[in-house]
Amino acid sequence: MTKRTLLSTSIKTALISSIAVSSAASVSAYAAEETAKVERIEVTGSRIQRQDMETASPVTVIDAGSIKAEGYTSVDEILQAQPAMAGMAVGSTTNNGSDGMAQVDLRGMGAERTLVLINGRRMVNSGSGANSAVDLNTIPVAMIARVEILKDGASAVYGSDAIAGVVNIITKKDFEGFQFDINGGATDKGDGENLELSALYGFNTNTGNYTFGLAYSERRGVMQGDRDWVEKGSSSFIPEGTLGGKQLDQETGEWIDRTYGYDFTQDSWLQTPNKRYSFFFNGTEEISDNVSLTADLLYTKRKSKQMMAAQPANLDLAVCDANTVTNCITLTDEMIKGGIKADEDGLVNYRKRMNDVGNRIYEQDTDTVRASLGLNGYLDAGNGLDWDVSYTWGKNSADTWVHNSIHQGNMEKSIYANQDAWFGGQPMTQEMIDAVSYKETTTGGNEQHTVAGVISGEAFDLDAGAVAFAVGAEFRHESGFYNPDPVIVAGEGTAAQQDPTKGSYDVFSVYQEVSVPFTEKLTGEFALRYDDYSTFGSAATWKVGLTYEATSDLMLRTVAATGFRAPSVSELYGGNSGSYDYLTDPWGNELDDQILVNYVSDENLDAESSESYTAGLVYSPSFIDGFSITLDWWRFKIDNAISRLDVQAGLNNCFAGDTSACEQFNIGADGDLSDLSNPLTNVGYQDTSGIDFNLAYTFEALGIDWKVNNDLTHLIKFEQDGNNYTGTIGGMFGGYAEYKNNFNITARSGDWSVMYSNRYIGEMNDINTNEAIDSILYHNISATYHFSDLITANVGVKNLTDEEPLMIPSENDAGTVPEVYDTIGRQIYAGLSFKF
Repeated sequence: MTKRTLLSTSIKTALISSIAVSSAASVSAYAAEETAKVERIEVTGSRIQRQDMETASPVTVIDAGSIKAEGYTSVDEILQAQPAMAGMAVGSTTNNGSDGMAQVDLRGMGAERTLVLINGRRMVNSGSGANSAVDLNTIPVAMIARVEILKDGASAVYGSDAIAGVVNIITKKDFEGFQFDINGGATDKGDGENLELSALYGFNTNTGNYTFGLAYSERRGVMQGDRDWVEKGSSSFIPEGTLGGKQLDQETGEWIDRTYGYDFTQDSWLQTPNKRYSFFFNGTEEISDNVSLTADLLYTKRKSKQMMAAQPANLDLAVCDANTVTNCITLTDEMIKGGIKADEDGLVNYRKRMNDVGNRIYEQDTDTVRASLGLNGYLDAGNGLDWDVSYTWGKNSADTWVHNSIHQGNMEKSIYANQDAWFGGQPMTQEMIDAVSYKETTTGGNEQHTVAGVISGEAFDLDAGAVAFAVGAEFRHESGFYNPDPVIVAGEGTAAQQDPTKGSYDVFSVYQEVSVPFTEKLTGEFALRYDDYSTFGSAATWKVGLTYEATSDLMLRTVAATGFRAPSVSELYGGNSGSYDYLTDPWGNELDDQILVNYVSDENLDAESSESYTAGLVYSPSFIDGFSITLDWWRFKIDNAISRLDVQAGLNNCFAGDTSACEQFNIGADGDLSDLSNPLTNVGYQDTSGIDFNLAYTFEALGIDWKVNNDLTHLIKFEQDGNNYTGTIGGMFGGYAEYKNNFNITARSGDWSVMYSNRYIGEMNDINTNEAIDSILYHNISATYHFSDLITANVGVKNLTDEEPLMIPSENDAGTVPEVYDTIGRQIYAGLSFKF
């Protein structure tokens, strides 16, 4: 084997110490313990079993001690705080459109382009149905031993979806004894309470270990109206209703211009509530000297809610004339005097905020289960060849509801039958409410089956060491469905029409990896994978990595790789899904700025393809004990990206005489937008690059053990589909700050430790107005004390200085972008751990 130098040991420490969450716990000690337990380990980003953590790929590690010290209670909160994350992944502060899901967005390239694994094996996509990414709510924090984030393309190793990188969640195993944890917190304003209870029990036998866990977590909501910085909303949809843009004055009986805008912030959450119940299990059993059985099981039930102001109903009502006397309204003399009149089509617009029916309450009840069973061992105990075969099954099912929805067809009928009751400005009667309201009910789900096998080991020896390899094959079946409420399918609700989704596909894959020590200083890593899909066809991807120990203190590393992402079930089989987009009609036919667009899927979509490059160094000077830095340049390019076209550009081009644009977007003669469509196509691209820097320093001074960690990401460029998002922020795409930084310092002595950390998000410009948005710095403190070997306590404060989110002109909620900034404010948390 290759002789180990001081740098070799330092590299291992540096890789593990590159902790994106500013860590209070010693991850390097954890890794050393793991290395001591097994002769070879599998590192995220490779199937080759290794004796160390040295690879050409940059990997960030977050351990359980770090998670607990920082007061994180959900996986998405852990991940989205990292500087390498960008964009706008949905999570606990997404009140509109998340369906209670939580996702990760590495490099801002989209949640569907970050692959999530559990113990190196795929996790089923999960959410409300036919989803294209993993709902991180399904993974309880209590089961996590550590999180490994691979920050280069890994399709050659793991297949589809690993274009931006991989998040590999390693669960707790080999546990002995009983441990009970209680963690909780709230804002200093007395809301946003959260609670997590977990129990872990494990025992050893003569031939194995069995570890069981239970977890319960609850997060309560925070209302927008309870924060002073939230500006009041001003919607044109008011509870009294408007007809032709006019409001009835109750005192005079005259129809006048609308006098106010409705404040919808009083009925909307900043932080959405949810409850999660989880059970997990890990087991190992030595069947013989050469064969072991492994098994893991995870089940999570999520009950979540979001709330928005009452449904805004927007109807174009027929006006009675000499030819039409039924199913129409009569314009009274007062209405005509007030300026209300029918348009050229004989219609008048009626808008009403349906407060009498009640707020829109979105509710989800999801169940997700994942089970994995594996056999592994040696082909020959003396030849160093390992084998592993496994079967992994995952299933997600969801029931979702929207309470107090409005049936548009029934509302029109009710108005035509009794216009005085609707236009008089009085509260709706219960009979009227019952006639127009309903509970929207939707079902959906996802299922995944994976059978995999791999052989790894050492093929032969070179002068510099052994050539290691891994060869494997995998079969995977993915399916999903989503059934909207029949009222929505029929297009009779006030929400946009949507078709059901149902479909599946299979993929068979073969792959190989080789690690070649060319010299004692230079090692090459090579991977090749071939995937054959039942939908679009086949894809071949490769990866080449090099590590070079330039000196005893300095290692250089680089990776070039290709990748791909297969179209998801919803992208292939989603059918039509309506969306009211903010658009300008160049013909002037559509006076409303929100125009219905039919979002269409395509069964003939091809896979996305990508290229990724990283080049960097690890420097651990021998003259500074415990000090290391890593510096990595990275670039990702995606071609043939599955994307939707720019509808506004299509409208403008069609208006200018481009007939192909008219056909592409289904624009009719004279600007008829009744069937305006935006299909998914393989025309998009992404091109992003940047630099990651990490500094880690562990030392002793004043009788105290100190640990300093700093993670910096500098975004050089992010372009997508002809738009430059570098250094911008907006409600549709999120934030792409040029600089993001996490800093941490921990002091430890005896039974106590104290940690200070901060998180910096740099300046950005509003994507639409180009208005400058300031930088922001969040401060956090925490302390941990070990009362004994049995009891440990921790307490902390997040956002110590109570920084308010920055106001964004192109916001998506509460005047800001909640997925980028902390909207909850100062939070205080504490926890107790009992181990027996």
